[in-house]
Amino acid sequence: MKRLQTFIVILFVTIAFSVFFAMSNNRAIATAPFFKGMGTHHHAISTKSPQAQRYFDQGLVLAYGFNHAEAARSFREAIKLDRDCAMCNWGLAYVLGPNINAKMDDEAVPEAYGAIQRALKLAEKSNPSEQSYINALATRYVAQPLEDRSALDLAYAEAMAKVAQQYPDDLDAATLYAEALMDTMPWDYWTEEKTPKAATQKVLDTLDSVLQKDANHPGANHLYIHAVEAVRPEQAIAAADRLGGLVPGSGHLVHMPSHIYIRVGRYRDAVVTNQNAIAVDDEYITQCHAQGVYPLAYMPHNRHFLWFAATLEGNRKIADEAGKTLAAGIDPEMMREPGLGTLQHFYSIPLFTMTRFGEWDEILQAPQPAVDLKYPTGLWHYARGLAYTRQDKFSKAEAELQALTLLANDPELEEVTIWDINTTQNILQVAAKVLTGEIAAQQGESAQAIASLRQAVVLEDALNYDEPADWATPARQYLGAALLEAKEFAAAEQAYREDLAIYPDNGWSLFGLRQSLQAQGKDAAAQKTQQQFEAVWQYADVQLTASRF
Repeated sequence: MKRLQTFIVILFVTIAFSVFFAMSNNRAIATAPFFKGMGTHHHAISTKSPQAQRYFDQGLVLAYGFNHAEAARSFREAIKLDRDCAMCNWGLAYVLGPNINAKMDDEAVPEAYGAIQRALKLAEKSNPSEQSYINALATRYVAQPLEDRSALDLAYAEAMAKVAQQYPDDLDAATLYAEALMDTMPWDYWTEEKTPKAATQKVLDTLDSVLQKDANHPGANHLYIHAVEAVRPEQAIAAADRLGGLVPGSGHLVHMPSHIYIRVGRYRDAVVTNQNAIAVDDEYITQCHAQGVYPLAYMPHNRHFLWFAATLEGNRKIADEAGKTLAAGIDPEMMREPGLGTLQHFYSIPLFTMTRFGEWDEILQAPQPAVDLKYPTGLWHYARGLAYTRQDKFSKAEAELQALTLLANDPELEEVTIWDINTTQNILQVAAKVLTGEIAAQQGESAQAIASLRQAVVLEDALNYDEPADWATPARQYLGAALLEAKEFAAAEQAYREDLAIYPDNGWSLFGLRQSLQAQGKDAAAQKTQQQFEAVWQYADVQLTASRF
């Protein structure tokens, strides 16, 4: 799977940052609290205030957990407690900058620049390592916003490389260097041949060295997961197993192991991990009434992940609840804003749930989305087309397919994207091929069905990597079922094995694989596969008769 060769920079995050920075300029904001469950990570700084030190540690850990807005609040509080603390100002400047999930907001530039300039003036009161941190970060900022920050981000990465080299026992310096490198190429760490880029190898080597010295470093474990999840997720299993318990008060860090679990077939662990993360974040929002990026992006991401993991383990109840809660939290006006196509995707998740679990009557009772919401409307037609197909109402199914196809070819949907990773047009094109194939299969037209579903597989494979996957019901599971119905058992086996390479140990394809092996007389292999299926399907609340409903 390919990744976009550009920054993940979505207007969704830009708008969210604008909300936060508008709030941050309001001096009436309450004092930052000390949170429970922030772990034991400590970075000693030059300060006479124990409270400032505590806020600094909390801010750094919050930043490692990508809650940059809350981290900024902690660093501001540290500055109030010790006006002479250079590193407290460094921390504020650091978290106002770009990260792998968002560009730097223009409104943050003056505050970030001001903070690092204050840090430079106060640096004479700091030790040499702190001065190195401050001088390095100063290369990242200028007084006015720039359209292209790439030179600044690269300069900062190069400066942090020198800091990490100068202080080899400072694991935060090494971690920040790795992060700075990742910020120069967000989500673009691997070549087409699935080998690490030169800079990525430096990231991996650096993070490996940190984890060898301190396996429980929260920032290094987090970044390592992101660095390898797309191509080599098995390398981060140990990091995932550690990270979930290191900072139990950070919802995002509690969630992060599921990025690996879902890639290595540990769907139950992914479900539980996200249930825990949701509970942590719900408590956080209740306590702080936070606004900005974290509640608008990271928290819905947890529910989306919970939903996806639950579908893969066959748990309709959990998936249904997660999907409906996710959709219900979407602001109907915000999802119409340019750049916020991801919200339309979240809004449509209940349709994916119903098609995944064969809830045909419920689909036909679902109201049509507003006409201007073309992507949800396309998925609505897709779901209805499948429902009519299963009811052998082929003329109605064809009408839904025709409506879906029109939307799948609508050029406006090229501009409606999911996290700026895949266009919603691409998603609807996969849907159209799946529906075409399923209509043909239901009518006994095996050759046409198989051809269309193979095209769906090609389109699905062409989608850029995202977690959870933007097309949530793997086309190979439909293809395998059609091949079984056509008595092409060996080809069905291949389809299922390919799907299991992408989603290891998923019960849908294990069930189909067992059917294909049994049909070929491979009884021993079929029995072993059945045992695998029973193990992974133990949390399911549905019974399968095929690899798709």
